[in-house]
Amino acid sequence: MTDIFATDLPARAQSHHPQQLSQLLRNLSLNAGSKITLRELAAAMENRSFGAFLVVFALPNLIPLPPGATFILGLPLIFVAWQMFASRRSRIWLPKRMGDYAFDNATFFVFVNRISPWLQRAETLIRPRGWFLGSRLAERLIGFLALVLAVVIFLPIPFGNWLPAFALSVIGFAHMERDGLGLVAGALIGIISLAVAASVILAAGAVLAFMI
Repeated sequence: MTDIFATDLPARAQSHHPQQLSQLLRNLSLNAGSKITLRELAAAMENRSFGAFLVVFALPNLIPLPPGATFILGLPLIFVAWQMFASRRSRIWLPKRMGDYAFDNATFFVFVNRISPWLQRAETLIRPRGWFLGSRLAERLIGFLALVLAVVIFLPIPFGNWLPAFALSVIGFAHMERDGLGLVAGALIGIISLAVAASVILAAGAVLAFMI
């Protein structure tokens, strides 16, 4: 839900001073009913929806989760990253069935309150600067890296999902705020996380080969 005061600002001013994600999520929850659909969430994010959805679905992977949770959270990440890589749209597209999916607003509000301190700290670091990656080719490359990271999160790799999820969170934030330097940092973290995941897989393979 757009902030009520933002409607009085010129379009150019709004584009230069977009509402921060922490406040946007809080306002969405406060102004919604008992349920919130994914379509409402995407509409609130507007042209920042790619980065915002990466953040929203990657952040829960940074906290302890029950077994199988990465499977549930990994699929939406793959869907979002695939669109960043392959779609011509500037914002996320949701099929009707997925867009109509509704979740409890009370649970969403608790989730927003839980991640808000992290979001607010990140918002002090991420800002529009060095947006030299604004071309569609650059976005496809970032989308491809995000897709690979999302697949790694989806796979049951022991201790292999935290660092890729952190990288996706940084990439999502930087993409949302048009921070080119932040995107580079997120990409470097992502590449390191892939190297770590590959090492874990190779080590596990070597152990299994030795046991056989």
